[in-house]
Amino acid sequence: MGKRAIILAGGRGTRLRPYTVVLPKPLMPIGEYPILEVVIRQLARCGFDHITLAVNHQAELIKAFFDDGRKWRVRIDYSLEDRPLATMGPLRLVRDLPENFLVMNGDILTDLDFGAFHDEHVAKASLFTISAHRREQRIDYGVLESNGEGELVAFREKPRTQYEVSMGVYMASRAILDFIPPEQAYGFDNLMLDLIAAGRKVAVRNYPGYWLDIGRPDDYAEAIEQFDAMQSKFLDG
Repeated sequence: MGKRAIILAGGRGTRLRPYTVVLPKPLMPIGEYPILEVVIRQLARCGFDHITLAVNHQAELIKAFFDDGRKWRVRIDYSLEDRPLATMGPLRLVRDLPENFLVMNGDILTDLDFGAFHDEHVAKASLFTISAHRREQRIDYGVLESNGEGELVAFREKPRTQYEVSMGVYMASRAILDFIPPEQAYGFDNLMLDLIAAGRKVAVRNYPGYWLDIGRPDDYAEAIEQFDAMQSKFLDG
């Protein structure tokens, strides 16, 4: 049976301005491809045969490029939001969601096996599964710790801290729609806080492989620099 994916492609790409004034963020180039084409090629390879693009900003440019998906041997359709609905709000507009489906941002460069991620979620009958990655954050300052008297008690030079962060790739059960209000902006953060408050279990699957968030200028620059040499890591043929 084929797999279903919803790609969130409606963001304005404000972190990548001025480039995204002209191009929608999902059409930003990585090597010879827009990042969203890389994602669609990967999903098709992993058995996803029906992909819905949730669009808003510059939707017509995205539709013109991807059309109905036959070029990639998948079915592509579109869900158009007439106002910004954040990351999870657009799911309420998709009327034919299956019991389990993948949701992801359209600007992710990763070698995650989307098919295996889908199948594990289904096998475990999870409500929601987050693909996570460990990311190191460096503070480019000498960090001071002082006491109440204004005296230095500790000092750390450019400390590094590791965090487990969301990759922007999720598997969801249709039951999460009960938490998403209609016609309102409702983000991933809102959903996670509501699921925790309701005592519902959310699975986290750490992925140690390659992951960049192309919506971040530093990650985008790194992806451009690395993609040609690493293209076989992401695409076959």
